[in-house]
Amino acid sequence: MHIRDWAEKTPDTIAIRTLGAGDTLTFAELEAGSNRGAHLLRQLGLERGDAFAVWSGNSTRYLEIVFTMQRAGLYMVPIASKLTAPEAAYIVNDAKARVLIVDATLGAAAEDMSREAAQLCPDVEHFFAMRGSLPGLRSWEAETAKLPGTPIADQSTGLAMVYSSGTTGKPKGVHRALPEAAFDDPDFYTLFHKQQFDPQPGTAFLATAPLYHTGPLAFVVSELKLGASIVVCEKFDAEQVLAAIETYQVQRGQFVPTMFTRMLKLPDEIRGKYDVSSIQLALHSAAPCPIQVKRMMIEWWGPVLFEIYGGTENVGSTMIDSHEWLKKPGSVGRLMQGSVHVCAEDGSELAPSETGLIYFEGNASFKYLGDEDKTRDSRHPFNENWATFGDIGRVDEDGYLFLSDRRAFMIICGGVNIYPQEAENLLVMHPQVTDVAVFGVPDPDMGEQVKAVVQPADGTMAGPELEAELITYCRDHLASLKCPKSIDFEADLPRDPTGKMMKRQLRERYLKSAQAAN
Repeated sequence: MHIRDWAEKTPDTIAIRTLGAGDTLTFAELEAGSNRGAHLLRQLGLERGDAFAVWSGNSTRYLEIVFTMQRAGLYMVPIASKLTAPEAAYIVNDAKARVLIVDATLGAAAEDMSREAAQLCPDVEHFFAMRGSLPGLRSWEAETAKLPGTPIADQSTGLAMVYSSGTTGKPKGVHRALPEAAFDDPDFYTLFHKQQFDPQPGTAFLATAPLYHTGPLAFVVSELKLGASIVVCEKFDAEQVLAAIETYQVQRGQFVPTMFTRMLKLPDEIRGKYDVSSIQLALHSAAPCPIQVKRMMIEWWGPVLFEIYGGTENVGSTMIDSHEWLKKPGSVGRLMQGSVHVCAEDGSELAPSETGLIYFEGNASFKYLGDEDKTRDSRHPFNENWATFGDIGRVDEDGYLFLSDRRAFMIICGGVNIYPQEAENLLVMHPQVTDVAVFGVPDPDMGEQVKAVVQPADGTMAGPELEAELITYCRDHLASLKCPKSIDFEADLPRDPTGKMMKRQLRERYLKSAQAAN
């Protein structure tokens, strides 16, 4: 199960197409292009275990380079396309990447990198531009075009070394040992994907999220190895996704809850315009899905939603299909492997159905690159074989996991623990709300108070009247202590492209204001 097999069996079948640019790549072209990339990196002196970085958005070229990494025994460091040049350089330098490939279509940030590459990334040996030209950078396409499309002599399995999103702090590189298995041996993700979903060659998979993140990339690589055709969104657009499902008869796709919310809030005439009956599997992950949102999606698309909870660190994962979820609404499922432990802050294990910090046991080991303290913080204080994503939750009597929130976002008000996800899930369904973040801010009496920042559906409605309406709406459905004491309005909230709210950025702004006031 590898793209090489499909390049031999069905060389002219479209492996990847992009919705915006309209680019296509056949399996034969994907195979040859990834081989050329491997030859170039070997020529530059990169050997098994070395790292190179790719700063890019979604594209056919990006996925071609992914398979270069996969067959050349290298660590590929994907960098989020929305970062600034200094932010990207931090990751490149931290990963000790020897080569940096920059997507020229990233615009001003890519130009900043090209001007200051030597200063920003002094240890990088070779810089390349792809999908266009950048001053001072060699062309990836021009250099690889000179090389053969046949395999390198010493193929071996590489890995993506993904940096965590940084929603609760600086990005951290998740490092694992390279597999000893041959590059074309079936990997765990592909075997799981085949066994669980059985995608057929030539059928379409819709990739809606950025492929520099672990989950979306793993899904797409597995689908390609199994001979599926990938339809890639360069950026998410709700109506464009519905049109793509109809046009390409998409059978499977990967989504995040924010995308579901945006599609549900389309006018009825837009939602009803497109035939989405081809969808047989809607994988979703990355963030908790509000119960009402998921219920409405199942009513619209049918029981095709399949949730996977996990993370870049892969310390553990759960899954749940629509039929199970309707019996256990709000759950993220049962364990795929290993065992789960719910613990108090002191590390003691809690009884079933009690809420605490979730630890997983019996899964793949990892470390945060160059950061022993962060690695240690991810482990249980008394058992280093238990690791956590930092999420709070409970496991019911049937073994189903329910998430409350991230430990870093818990609000302590008057000594009471409050999980802002409850208020967020409620507010996002209000017709006047497009997006929302809830977090704690300093309160001289109670320690912290609940603050909400809302992106209104209609910016002209922002103001005291809407604030009062939303607070009343919360108090009608939640205990008053869990409800925002005040609400601010912003035109746009900082989500990363996978749908994760960059709540830390918002909260830090309020903390700085409070400190300045004192």
